[in-house]
Amino acid sequence: MKTGIVILNYNGRKHLETFLPNVIANSAGAEIVVADNGSTDDSLVYLRSFGTQIKIMVLDKNYGFAEGYNQALKDYCADYYILLNSDIEVSENWLVPLIATLNDDETVAACQPKILSYKDKTKFEHAGAAGGWIDALGYPFCRGRVFYDTETDSGQYDSSEEIFWASGAALCIRATLFHGLGGFDGDYFAHMEEIDLCWRLKRAGFKIKVAPESVVYHVGGGTLDYLSTFKSYLNFRNSLFTYLKNMPIGKLLWFIPLRLLLDGVAAGMYLLKGEFRFIPTIFKAHFSVYGDFFKTIDKRKKYNQLIENQRIAPENKIAILKKSLLVEYFFKKKKKWSEIVP
Repeated sequence: MKTGIVILNYNGRKHLETFLPNVIANSAGAEIVVADNGSTDDSLVYLRSFGTQIKIMVLDKNYGFAEGYNQALKDYCADYYILLNSDIEVSENWLVPLIATLNDDETVAACQPKILSYKDKTKFEHAGAAGGWIDALGYPFCRGRVFYDTETDSGQYDSSEEIFWASGAALCIRATLFHGLGGFDGDYFAHMEEIDLCWRLKRAGFKIKVAPESVVYHVGGGTLDYLSTFKSYLNFRNSLFTYLKNMPIGKLLWFIPLRLLLDGVAAGMYLLKGEFRFIPTIFKAHFSVYGDFFKTIDKRKKYNQLIENQRIAPENKIAILKKSLLVEYFFKKKKKWSEIVP
């Protein structure tokens, strides 16, 4: 079985210098591919210094994270893809548990390692932690991270479990399913594209798992800073796109108006906290969704057909919290996954 570690780079020579030698040293048996997403710095000069240790792909422009990976992978042949952010330090033998997770169960479509913070290696990192869940209203959270609260890792999430979504920062996925289910939605640019893809996998009956024996350390905010207004815009916009494409029609009839109301509440909270710069991002996200509504419905039809083509079982609904994360977090003051999930 061929495993390809694919790192998407855009003007990231600093990250490559810091982390690429570590990935090479700890990834025996896998082919390491760096896809340059139209960089304008001297990343390519640095990459070519590695000779045959890595494979270099050169994309003609910056396609963003989601479409950048689609472009990089469209002609790349491997059995398993590991999509790895350029700002990640891997640990020794990190590949073994990931590959074993897919080898041991053909119904597991994708998995992720345990993701800790590079800046504080005792704590989970925001982008994935020990595996992603969603709540009844579609809000994502993680074992080890709820909203912006990250836990200290004391081994509390060291069991290999089914999850709802695996982090795009270190996503190990079967290549046939990545392509068979349409890859990432390139219109997302970045953020939530992995949740959207994992939701399709779950709807086709597959499992997503975390393999916590594999550990990586993520800087985070490498594509966009966590406090970026553009990131906020993408999160609001892409979440609505994701729901429109993946939720049953009957649920959408009441769910979308409720989510729009909750987004209005979020705007009010930004107002009360004096974070005025984030308020226009919510309205901009909503109008973007309205403008692309019929395009999104066409995508829904396309993805539904791909899901049926790949289906192995009824929709897998494991790792969906059957209550509101907002209520648990803001009103009941539960800040940890272990407090929220029964």
